[in-house]
Amino acid sequence: MKALLSCEGSGVLEGSVNVVSPGAYAVSDGRGDVDGSVGQGLFYRDVRHLSGFRLEIDGESPVPLASRARGSEAEFVLAAGVSGSIGLVRRRSLGGGMTEEILLKNEAPEAIEARVELECAADFMDVFEVRGYRRAAERGGVSERAEDGCLRFAYRRGGFWRGTVVRVSGEGVEPHAVPGRISFRLRLEPGEERAMRVSVVLEEGGEEVRWRRHAPLYGEGSTLKTGWEVLRRSWERSLDDLESLTLDAGEGLLVPAAGAPWFMALFGRDALITGYQTIILGPEPAKNALRALAKYQATRRDDFRDAEPGKILHELRVGELAFFGEIPHSPYYGTADATPLFLILLNEVWRWTADAGFVREMEGAARLALDWILHHADRVNGYVAYATRSPAGLRNHGWRDRANSMLFRDGTRAEAPIAPCEVQGYVYDAYLRTAELAEQVWVDSGLAGGLRAEAEDLRARFDRDFWMEDHGYYALALDGAGRRVDSLVSSAGHLLWSGIVSAEKAKLVADRLMDEELFSGWGIRTMATGEGGYDPDSYHNGSVWPHDNAIIAHGLRCYGFREEANRVAVALLEAAPHFDYRLPEVFAGHSRSEVREPVELPRSCSPQAWAAGAVPLLVRAMLGVEPGAKFSIGPPL
Repeated sequence: MKALLSCEGSGVLEGSVNVVSPGAYAVSDGRGDVDGSVGQGLFYRDVRHLSGFRLEIDGESPVPLASRARGSEAEFVLAAGVSGSIGLVRRRSLGGGMTEEILLKNEAPEAIEARVELECAADFMDVFEVRGYRRAAERGGVSERAEDGCLRFAYRRGGFWRGTVVRVSGEGVEPHAVPGRISFRLRLEPGEERAMRVSVVLEEGGEEVRWRRHAPLYGEGSTLKTGWEVLRRSWERSLDDLESLTLDAGEGLLVPAAGAPWFMALFGRDALITGYQTIILGPEPAKNALRALAKYQATRRDDFRDAEPGKILHELRVGELAFFGEIPHSPYYGTADATPLFLILLNEVWRWTADAGFVREMEGAARLALDWILHHADRVNGYVAYATRSPAGLRNHGWRDRANSMLFRDGTRAEAPIAPCEVQGYVYDAYLRTAELAEQVWVDSGLAGGLRAEAEDLRARFDRDFWMEDHGYYALALDGAGRRVDSLVSSAGHLLWSGIVSAEKAKLVADRLMDEELFSGWGIRTMATGEGGYDPDSYHNGSVWPHDNAIIAHGLRCYGFREEANRVAVALLEAAPHFDYRLPEVFAGHSRSEVREPVELPRSCSPQAWAAGAVPLLVRAMLGVEPGAKFSIGPPL
């Protein structure tokens, strides 16, 4: 089975228009149509509720003129009729379902009559089926009824039940519905404009989905004032995207979904990193992520789900395949880094809020997370590692989760168990941060002292076992035989963020990150040029990831490398206008001296939460904005 997290090969269509809301997301072509192509549709909670949604005028598809999408809204400008005599505008808005206002204007000098038709279909496929990863073991039945001028679709398989209702209304509109189609006729005088409304209602378990509006999670208490237009527009676009990616994880916990179009779900690593990146905007997304992830914390070993006691989930899905246990995502725990990141973010909330009550609330989950790190995680030479046991699981359990992302310099793959370097940094940071919480809030000096001793031992061993003296840099990982996986990659920059790097070696790491083999001019590459696996158009082996760069920039600033941190931040922000001020999940790693603008990868998710969160973290790094910390992240120079 293919890797289940990566966007690589996920079927995102070039030129598609994505509209995202806290409840649903839609992927269409430039006309606003959904024509049944792979990847298109209206999705809600991992199910495609509309697989067809096509507008026709007198049997012909309108001609697309322009389209734009921002957050939960999109607009499509079209022309139809003889010589474009009918002007059309489709204005789409998403919430728990979808509404669309269609404006038609007669731009001819004489009256015209037109037949307007809306073709609709609903296949209720699981998102994993849509993406081609696997088929359901069996399929339930799809029913369709045309009544009262609307279409009703329903799907049921055992206790799994979803529905979709499409209605058309408007002044002078008398819709006629037959299976698969709603149509009506209009007469428009010269210059006359008429509006109609299409509403798509979603149902789950026989009940209409109710979308609850909520106050903005991001940016209400933080205003950015700057004369640098690129930064201002990137900031505003990022906040819009973060709001649109908000997901209700249950019990009213609004958390950042990982990204669109395929990752509108709770992901441990993504939610935790996004919570950290955006904490300068407010603590609620971080708190909600911690609460939601604690709710699903593993309590036992389950090899099908790659779970061990205390582990934080990787991915939670609620579609048909997860409902019937045909995939392990109910939830799936194949991540080696989410558990230490959970502890890091808990402390970061404390540093920014001094909310002792919240830290006490999370104490049980935090102690279980520590227990996983200390006693249940896989190990290589004493380091936290991963090895996949699930037959449907991911090959790699770090943020570089593509199957070919853990490579030696000669291009050969490292074999599990694998201990990634950045995970050891996260564990080190988690030890120190949790020690502070134990001492300051839980009043457990014994735990605090023990964790500080663990951190000091880890730091000494790590420097000995991961440092490559001949390269003046840290190895990507240790493999199952304890060998250094020696490719030069960006992950060592995360070590500056965690503070595990000694002051003597920090300058060497910073210099290596900023040399031309790793720094493309648009950002730091995931892998250096010249390495055996390097490919600037790959997912993890030479591309540029904004969230990766933002973490590195923050780490550089924590060690006092202000000029280097600013250089990374400026490079990324100068790339942003080429993506309409929305930093994508990933873009190609071609050198700025070779290409005039950064090269987009069509498989990149956009919007994506930790790419949007990169901008606030870059601002934090550039300004040096830090709370009144009880300890410094990196050692003083």
